[in-house]
Amino acid sequence: MFYKILITGGAGYIGSVLIPTLLNEGHEVTVYDNVSYDPQPLIPHFSNKNFHFIRGDILDKKNLKEVVKGKDIIIHLAALVGFPLCDKKPDLARRVNIEGTKLLIDTMSDEQLLFYSSTGSNYGKIKNLKCDEDSPLNPTSLYGITKTESEGLCMSRKNSISYRFATAFGTSPRLRLDLLVNDLTYLAQTQGYIVVYQPEFIRSFIHVQDMAKSFLLGVQKWKKMIGNSYNIGSDKMSYSKQDVCEIISRETKCLVYYENFDYDRDHRNYEVSYEKIKKLGFDTTKTVEDGVKELVKVYKLLNLYDRKYYNIGE
Repeated sequence: MFYKILITGGAGYIGSVLIPTLLNEGHEVTVYDNVSYDPQPLIPHFSNKNFHFIRGDILDKKNLKEVVKGKDIIIHLAALVGFPLCDKKPDLARRVNIEGTKLLIDTMSDEQLLFYSSTGSNYGKIKNLKCDEDSPLNPTSLYGITKTESEGLCMSRKNSISYRFATAFGTSPRLRLDLLVNDLTYLAQTQGYIVVYQPEFIRSFIHVQDMAKSFLLGVQKWKKMIGNSYNIGSDKMSYSKQDVCEIISRETKCLVYYENFDYDRDHRNYEVSYEKIKKLGFDTTKTVEDGVKELVKVYKLLNLYDRKYYNIGE
């Protein structure tokens, strides 16, 4: 079955990979985005009759109401992402991440299906090393707090599904250098060394292509998933920061220094259970090693001093 799908924030890191994933399956895709970074990732899709683009802001209720009309599925990606950007623009983070989500929900009918792109940062600082979807949410950063509140808003309506993603990495048409694996690989390749704090901290990772595939699975199996939150990733993708650094060092021959000069505002130091989504047939296909290798190749092509590759504001 083919659906009319709206992606808010669809020109971003995840959306620019998700668009062709859905179009290739025959779905009609509309992107709603203010294009605050780079419009080029959208250009290849305008020749596809099933692709539509509307420039607009998630806080523009009148425009949003028209965009949502007639869509079967809304995938809500529009957000200020990551604790550095949210800390730098706290008022905007609250408005976009919380108020924008509420406005979207208010414009939707009860019959429309909503996928919310949430985050493992919602778990925050937890006592148990391994958490599942029933573990308490204890976000410690403004980013985690706004995403947790937004997830609650989405899951208070009957036709919603929430995805709590592992830490993203890998190449995308809208590349981001502020993600841990992407950032460390960039530093290793450009300066020949990396300095890392809290190397013993463990987190789960997911390639952006696998993130897109998880949405495709949801579009195919949503009837089994309604009303549930899912950790999206894989049990095999838990790495300490030291593990990540060793992978990068092998690929780039960089030097690695460990020094606790800072700390993770999200307190991400735990393993996550992905059994719930695995039972529906999802597993990741790309390893951190795969991601580092592709990043090394891509970085050779780009002017990486261009600020459009950084999700940290002006």
